[in-house]
Amino acid sequence: MAKSFRHLVLILGDQLNLDSSALADFDPKQDAIWMAEVMEESTHVPSSKQRSTLFLSAMRHFAKSLLDKNWPVFYTRLNDANNTGTLAGELEKAIQAHQPQQLVITAPGEWRVLQSLRAVAKQQGLSLEIRDDTHFFSTVREFAEHAKGRKQLRQEFFYRELRQKTGVLMEGKKPVGGQWNFDEENRGSFGKQGPGKLPAPLRFEPDEITLEVMALVKDKLQQNPGALSSFGWPVTRHQALQALDSFIQHRLPSFGLYQDAMWEGEVWLYHSHISSALNLKLLNPREVVEAAEKAYQQGQVPLPAAEGFIRQVLGWREYVRGIYWTQMPEYVERNEMQATAKLPAFYWTGKTDMACMRDAIHQTLEHGYAHHIQRLMVTGLYALLLGVAPKEVHEWYLSVYVDAVEWVELPNTLGMSQFADGGVMASKPYVASGKYIDRMSNHCKGCKFNPALATGDTACPFTTLYWDYLNRHVDVLAKNPRMLMQLKNLNRLSDEARSEIASQANFIKIAS
Repeated sequence: MAKSFRHLVLILGDQLNLDSSALADFDPKQDAIWMAEVMEESTHVPSSKQRSTLFLSAMRHFAKSLLDKNWPVFYTRLNDANNTGTLAGELEKAIQAHQPQQLVITAPGEWRVLQSLRAVAKQQGLSLEIRDDTHFFSTVREFAEHAKGRKQLRQEFFYRELRQKTGVLMEGKKPVGGQWNFDEENRGSFGKQGPGKLPAPLRFEPDEITLEVMALVKDKLQQNPGALSSFGWPVTRHQALQALDSFIQHRLPSFGLYQDAMWEGEVWLYHSHISSALNLKLLNPREVVEAAEKAYQQGQVPLPAAEGFIRQVLGWREYVRGIYWTQMPEYVERNEMQATAKLPAFYWTGKTDMACMRDAIHQTLEHGYAHHIQRLMVTGLYALLLGVAPKEVHEWYLSVYVDAVEWVELPNTLGMSQFADGGVMASKPYVASGKYIDRMSNHCKGCKFNPALATGDTACPFTTLYWDYLNRHVDVLAKNPRMLMQLKNLNRLSDEARSEIASQANFIKIAS
């Protein structure tokens, strides 16, 4: 007779931490762990080959570490015979085979997955204990309490609360350095001379497990976007810690000044490259923040760099999670600006004459990565100005980036990038002309388009669509005080100029 377990602990692909709340009282004598690779998770959006390989390899490495502890693990592989292809189907099979008394899980990072697992538990007549995700600095309940009664939510205020709560970069009740953020000092470009000699990125040679996964992905997911030849992401806890140490030593000192800068052909620059490890929970945000703060305290890193990086982890990361879980499930359908255009086909190929878009998309498909300004102010900005349906933009970002888990990707895309939530995430649409990209990069130097021109054969599509966006949405944008300066500039354009811009913008939309 099959052994009946007390707890069947469900471990999802982005919950690869031994200090998970689901494992807090794990007893290998009476509990077991369930993990499953299923086709649904790589096809509900076409998960890129880099992203799928990262998740599957990290899952297999984590399962191996559990088995090495002699813990009972029930693990379904993507190519196992009779794999149902869904988490729900595999969980039903496991329940019937092992007859657990209760299911235990750390709160998932995606609404869809949570609802699916809840439905299985209910159907099978089993209790599903959902435990707080202790990986984070704050709980969703704390964010909800912070949000209660506020007319507007702003990341800055939540970030300050968390700084005070944790004591990070604090001197008593005051922030270190006398100010909460150093945004004004963290907007440098590389200038004409370029970034110079950059530290080499720390990449990890695929081991036997990863090579096996890569072969599987090439076989089973050959239609999914992207390439695998450059795969080198951390897939174990040990590798993730190495990646963190490498960033703190070699990149963080210059991160603040150049965090918004771009340069043709330079993928890695001074960014951390640890977001995928954080989102798979191979790293804990506390150790990440502690490492950055310690580097500042020891004089290895300037305060603006340390604070700018810590704000992304302690501030934005916590904030977007709160937005996601307090706004779902309706949030994914938000479309404040009534955008309905299709995502251009070149987002899947990189085949475009726009140098900045070509560079960002090519590296995205090659590595599953682009840094935050490329996402917000290149690929995201173009989709916003073009008027692409925000759900399509969201699904593209969720598909192509290795660090994309819905709780963090959706608010950043739909809210921050596309302003589809009408200001829940951001206080204004992040819109700019091609001149912004020219200022922050060298992309325009080798591009056929001129960022200073809105009309004519060499007009930059970003510039054309920028003025067209302001003109189309002037009534809505006029209600936003932060948009008044841009609208003032719009009002300087003659009716004839606006008509020419609208005509050229329509041509771009048709061509896209």
